[in-house]
Amino acid sequence: MLPNTGKLAGCTIFITGASRGIGKAIALKAAKDGANIVIAAKTTQTHPKLPGTIYTAAEEIEAAGGKALPCVVDVRDEQQINSAVEKAVERFGGIDILVNNASAISLTNTLDTPTKRVDLMMNVNTRGTYLTSKACIPFLRKSKVAHILNLSPPLNLNPLWFKQHCAYTIAKYGMSMCVLGMAEEFRGEIAVNALWPKTAIHTAAMDMLGGSGVESQCRKVDIIADAAYSIFKRPKSFTGNFILDENILKEEGINDFDVYAIKPGHPLLPDFFLDEHPDEIMKETESHDPVREVKEEKPRSEPQPPPQPRLQSQPPPQPQPQPQPQRPPPLLQQQQPPRPHFGAVEETFRIVKDSLSDEVVKATQAVYQFELSGEDGGTWFLDLKSKGGKVGHGEPSDRADVVMSMTTDDFVKMFSGKLKPTMAFMSGKLKIKGNMALAIKLEKLMTQMNARL
Repeated sequence: MLPNTGKLAGCTIFITGASRGIGKAIALKAAKDGANIVIAAKTTQTHPKLPGTIYTAAEEIEAAGGKALPCVVDVRDEQQINSAVEKAVERFGGIDILVNNASAISLTNTLDTPTKRVDLMMNVNTRGTYLTSKACIPFLRKSKVAHILNLSPPLNLNPLWFKQHCAYTIAKYGMSMCVLGMAEEFRGEIAVNALWPKTAIHTAAMDMLGGSGVESQCRKVDIIADAAYSIFKRPKSFTGNFILDENILKEEGINDFDVYAIKPGHPLLPDFFLDEHPDEIMKETESHDPVREVKEEKPRSEPQPPPQPRLQSQPPPQPQPQPQPQRPPPLLQQQQPPRPHFGAVEETFRIVKDSLSDEVVKATQAVYQFELSGEDGGTWFLDLKSKGGKVGHGEPSDRADVVMSMTTDDFVKMFSGKLKPTMAFMSGKLKIKGNMALAIKLEKLMTQMNARL
């Protein structure tokens, strides 16, 4: 963990969405230095699934050694933003740091994203960040500290990050574009940076999205709080950066990141918008030719470099010629398709069935439908609502909560642990319709089965 230095003593920090999660963690870290925290959030009454209000956060901040000013702010309302800024200046004499943390998310594709969700994401993420920055900038200019920090990702124009949740990506990138523009506009006066996690962070919202058990694949909010603190210690000249939490903490000399893990040693979910994970090699350009798939599963004597992107005008690389047998012509291939996973889907479902229990059904409470293309494909289902659980070929008797579409090869790889569901979804190999939270819940069940498949 990054130790406090007292650097933020007496500084006033305006944080949107600070009643819980990452926003509150940043507030508590600064409060240990004796900072003044403006809690600009809209939660005034405890939500049954999202505990914490601006008033409970204020109590925790005061207990940690800071001073708190809870303000009711919906960042979609410009008047509420301006009113909170005025109260902050009146109470503390100015504003030194702004953290644009408030955000809305919907991981849905274009046709499945209602207009009201599009408007919510655009208005909270992009417009809210812009308006809150605009209101705070006149006072930040007068500060010796003067930082704006947006909780938004590095700008990455890989289509991979747009195709599955275009509206969300645009809304988050709008926050990042504020960094790009404002860093230059106010260079020398205000440091403007973006901070993003390398892995999933455990928050109440993540529990709602991922369901019970997802926390074991996440890091604590403390890693974001420590990374933000490291940024705030830096001068105004440190601006226009898109920072990953782990990278900046390595610069602080931190190398043991297990201290931030909810479950040390457990595999972590990668976050969105980052191409640096090994699994990101799985792109749409990857061939689904069965011979290539079988070849790629063979162990290699030494690591191979990732394939380089190729232009559309370039033909895909051909597989290395085999000594024998001679590959059949295309027509014969269609008549006698190779069978790399003959019966594997049926066998996978048999093992899934053997792994089910009343406890699994009670913890999941969902019906999954799989639309599989390729050998042994068709429609299959996994019913985790009926007593003991059911699996089978065809559509489930009850309407599916989640419909997953993929090839049979990818299905088998996913259940056997060779293909991470998160990266399969983000790379387009897996398409999901329905309840995303229940889709993520299935990943926990897959993990339990990996050793048997």
